Amino acid sequence: MIDADAVVLDIDGVLVDVADSYRRAIVESVEQIYDDTIDRESIQLFKNAGGFNNDWELTYAVALYVLARDAGFPLSVETFTEKISASGGGLTGAEAVVADHLDPHSREAVYADWDRARLRDVFQELYLGGDLYRELEAGTPTLSTAGYINDEPTLLTAETREALTDHYDVGVVTGRPAAEADIALDRVGLDVPERHRFTMDDPAPGKPDPTALVTLADRLDAETVVFVGDTLDDIETAINADETDARRYHGIGVLTGGLTGETGRDAYEQAGAAAVIESVNELPELLADVTGKPDRSRNA
Repeated sequence: MIDADAVVLDIDGVLVDVADSYRRAIVESVEQIYDDTIDRESIQLFKNAGGFNNDWELTYAVALYVLARDAGFPLSVETFTEKISASGGGLTGAEAVVADHLDPHSREAVYADWDRARLRDVFQELYLGGDLYRELEAGTPTLSTAGYINDEPTLLTAETREALTDHYDVGVVTGRPAAEADIALDRVGLDVPERHRFTMDDPAPGKPDPTALVTLADRLDAETVVFVGDTLDDIETAINADETDARRYHGIGVLTGGLTGETGRDAYEQAGAAAVIESVNELPELLADVTGKPDRSRNA
């Protein structure tokens, strides 16, 4: 069992399943614009490389790879993502790898075709659908889609939600924009005050930087924090927080995101996860016996 004063949750892959929403939008946005893409399973290779908490930036990196490949880039997607990791991760790492393996003329042609603004727009149209795109992006959609956001099964059960909120202060750290985080939290029935959550829109570096997690620990007045996520960056965030702050942080990996099965479990353990669980619904059993803890619910 793990003792905790507060529980901080990621959203994607923890509270809702995004395999047929965000990940589908990544692959299909690139295909819509460039008539070429990668398979959906390869998205996890980018996630494992680190630094891709922002799915728009992951989409840009996939498009960069596809364009570079068409220009003679010699690396497989597996080798490309390994080199991204070695270069520090994220979009900056992806650009560095492309710069190292394409001649200047080819590189210039790739960057001329690399339209990040268009990729973001198409991603949002596919993910949100026409109505939400008009509402949240204040634009006129060019694609006809109901929105992949509607294809996100909930993972958090009502029983687990009540077990957590009745006995722990709960926070959220997510790479989602605030409006999209609101939609997901409402869908799972989790009421988290704005002060107890960090989204893409908040002025804090993205994971695995520990700033958001440490700030939430302070706001929640917690000495021991459990952070539950579905990527290696989430585990690293907790480890970084533990190393830079006097409080205790435990990174818990769930197997309901891109990391699954024994391979996923091994990856989490090698990354230093305090525990690995099949889903967020195993979390109450993992935490210290709540019968001996004071009731920390907002209704107490």
